[in-house]
Amino acid sequence: MLTPKEEQVMQFITRHIAVHGHAPILEEIGEYIGVGSRGTVHRYVKALEDKGHLQRASGWRGLRLTGEGPRASHWLPLAGRVSAGKPIQAIPDQESINFPDMLLGPDRYVLKVQGDSMIEAGIFDGDYVVIKYAETARSGNIVMALIDNEEATIKRYRPHRDSIELIPANAKLAAVKYAPDRVQVQGIVVAKVGFF
Repeated sequence: MLTPKEEQVMQFITRHIAVHGHAPILEEIGEYIGVGSRGTVHRYVKALEDKGHLQRASGWRGLRLTGEGPRASHWLPLAGRVSAGKPIQAIPDQESINFPDMLLGPDRYVLKVQGDSMIEAGIFDGDYVVIKYAETARSGNIVMALIDNEEATIKRYRPHRDSIELIPANAKLAAVKYAPDRVQVQGIVVAKVGFF
């Protein structure tokens, strides 16, 4: 379990690696989370290493996410279409899907979902979502947003003239409007992976 600051540090490191191809240095992390002490930032990073989320090869630029390494290209055949409603005839296609291109781009990262606010969009507690790094989004996109530079959430994004509305996909929960300066888009959900 990560503390809120550790989660913030982890998300920043993950995005930085996705966008720049290498980890940030302590000063960059500190600037992002609003901490001037290198020692404090070092403790957060060390805690993430101790908890198994990060590995360090050499120096701060050598930080990497656990399980990250050279990625081979993996293709799966697109075997056709299947109905989730009225049955249709299954006709095989000749296409293939390149998952690394779709999911493992240089500007992508993964988050594990906690909670049930997006279940009607097919995103369930324990699923993993692939996020494409972005600082802006279109109305209707499902985004990873940072609220008040502290709380991260996955919600449908709807900008208004004087507010940003974050909308859950769960009829039991209400949408919440925020002043635009309180919401920072961190990325757009491009895929989700769930396990049975």
